[in-house]
Amino acid sequence: MKALVYDEYAPDNDFARILKIKEVPDPVPKHGEVVFRVKSAGLNHDDIWGMRGKPLQIPLPHISGSDAAGEVVAVGEDVTGIKIGDRVVSHGNLSCRVCQACTSGREFDCKSRKVWGFQTGPLWGGYCEYTHLPETNVAKIPDNVTYDEAAAASMTMMTSWHMLVGRAKIRPGQTVLIMGGGSGMGIFGIQIAKMHGCTVIATASPSKLEDCMKIGADYAVDHRKDDWHKEVFAISKEIAKGNGGIPGIDVIFEHIGGTHWNKELTLLKYGATLVTTGATTGYDVTTDLRHIFFKGTNVLGSTLGTKGELEDGLYWMSKGKLKSVIDSVHPLEDAVTAHTKMLKGDHFGKILMHPDST
Repeated sequence: MKALVYDEYAPDNDFARILKIKEVPDPVPKHGEVVFRVKSAGLNHDDIWGMRGKPLQIPLPHISGSDAAGEVVAVGEDVTGIKIGDRVVSHGNLSCRVCQACTSGREFDCKSRKVWGFQTGPLWGGYCEYTHLPETNVAKIPDNVTYDEAAAASMTMMTSWHMLVGRAKIRPGQTVLIMGGGSGMGIFGIQIAKMHGCTVIATASPSKLEDCMKIGADYAVDHRKDDWHKEVFAISKEIAKGNGGIPGIDVIFEHIGGTHWNKELTLLKYGATLVTTGATTGYDVTTDLRHIFFKGTNVLGSTLGTKGELEDGLYWMSKGKLKSVIDSVHPLEDAVTAHTKMLKGDHFGKILMHPDST
């Protein structure tokens, strides 16, 4: 089969030097696995981390791709819930399924956890014509959700749902700040918060502010300004005047890190929550602890989510309450262009690739 493969790292982001289309053996389902023809696969920032070999060196030779949707073509022994012809999407959180964390519904806390298509391999991901996953790591796609929509939602929607619903436990009437609202994560963060009856302030770069409003944000602020946080607080004061509440933010949806961290903390109400996953501008932050202990702030870590949360999100997609936003679709042969576009942030919505040329 055809696959997008690299055999070495590119710490200088020279993707053209390492990304190659190669012929690799077709997968054969092992015990408990399914094989599906990949119809659509979504790009994620962990693809770039993998190609750089930082922050960790992943197995080589490597096939990236943590979000893949397609049609099942083979099933292994003892597969009972999935059959040939089913339309499925990946649940990229691979875990042991037998430890205490897994059996208590916290597979994201499994010590054996790996992100499929990022940490797995060699040659095991979604950027290929056929791929394989354990039956427990695929979810059926509702009939009225397309392969592209499912692939665009798999990781970002599930992670956003886990952050806001599973961890922060958002409630109607709260004011929620979605950092990076123009990103794949932010796009679903906005929609999930609105679906739960929250007032949403989104931050984004100037070119994406209008787009954030179109998908449901009540307010949008340019987070590239030095005083962006002052503008957010001013908005929260206006919201408080209207509902008789207290100025400030109830929940911050954080995945930027680095340069924005302390400014975010200043915006929180007493007893409010910041939930964080990832850190695209840097992991090392300096924290003013007064904003933690004096205000009784809840700082919650979050990563990926459960298969049940993925299925919850897919259900609401099928009801029209959540929608994938797709920026562009590329053939596998155009992977360098697609990844360069993602690296530059020159897009709104998910970038997809179609490995299946038939």
